[in-house]
Amino acid sequence: MPRVGYLLPTRERVMEDLHETGSLLALAERAEALGFDSVWVGDSLLARPRHDPLTLLAAVAARTRKVELGTAVLLPALRNPVVLAQQVATLDRIAEGRVILGVGIASDVPNIRAEFEAAGVPFEKRVGRMVEGLALARALWTGKPVTWDGRWKVKDSVLGPTPHRPGGPPIWVGGMVAAARARVGKLYDGWFPNGPTAAAYPRQWQEVLDAARAAGRDPRTLTGAMYLTLAIDEDADRAEAKINGFLKHYYAGMQPDQMRKRQMCYAGPPAGAAAWLKGYADAGVTHLMLRFAGEHERHLEIVARLRRDLGW
Repeated sequence: MPRVGYLLPTRERVMEDLHETGSLLALAERAEALGFDSVWVGDSLLARPRHDPLTLLAAVAARTRKVELGTAVLLPALRNPVVLAQQVATLDRIAEGRVILGVGIASDVPNIRAEFEAAGVPFEKRVGRMVEGLALARALWTGKPVTWDGRWKVKDSVLGPTPHRPGGPPIWVGGMVAAARARVGKLYDGWFPNGPTAAAYPRQWQEVLDAARAAGRDPRTLTGAMYLTLAIDEDADRAEAKINGFLKHYYAGMQPDQMRKRQMCYAGPPAGAAAWLKGYADAGVTHLMLRFAGEHERHLEIVARLRRDLGW
């Protein structure tokens, strides 16, 4: 049975000019009480402003005991990897090994390009910066002296603290193109896309597994995850209106029909949502991360009931 996670509405709260964090922490606690397996936080500096994910997850870690805590997804290219390595190690110590580092390279759209420029990071170099930066972070997470001569210069230095999990938290990478899938299989611990249909997922996931085998890795150690957006309502027309309104507001400048071609979304009654989620589980997804188009408390309750009905 798949594990099921929940994305905290950090972006939505900021769009509503509600910058407090108490309600977000309460949602995380409620998700854990309802049996969700993980709680997630998105990332953006200026393109889609929201709370800093690592800082907020530290607070969530202190308020929960069992749920895994993930970034969906962090943009490591925007950050100095030495600083990031220390932050993630500290977070993993607070969470006692519950962290999943979901990462991505960011979409090529004008406001994200502007975000990179504001951070002083060349957008065209983001893939190389991510790959090298994560490799440097992993080296630092060993707790052994590190010397690094690349984009960043480290001379016989030791990072402390080390993460709770030896070697650091698992790294899951999004990405829809073949090169991204190959990169996951070769280097990382999980694939975390938001675009494939349930029908397309098995073939694309197999590419990840084949790349792992080719790199001499055990494919059984990798996690196949999926990021999904839902608006659940017995009234199908109302559900459609909710998800379209959510996407239009969330991705300013993008039309909902465009986003629904790029990101898998469901709008409709609970029975249909159960079937849709089961389709991904049957396709090989072992961790589903759910983003709700509003009404978070109600959606949490609905999904908890659906899981019981599905035997999850």
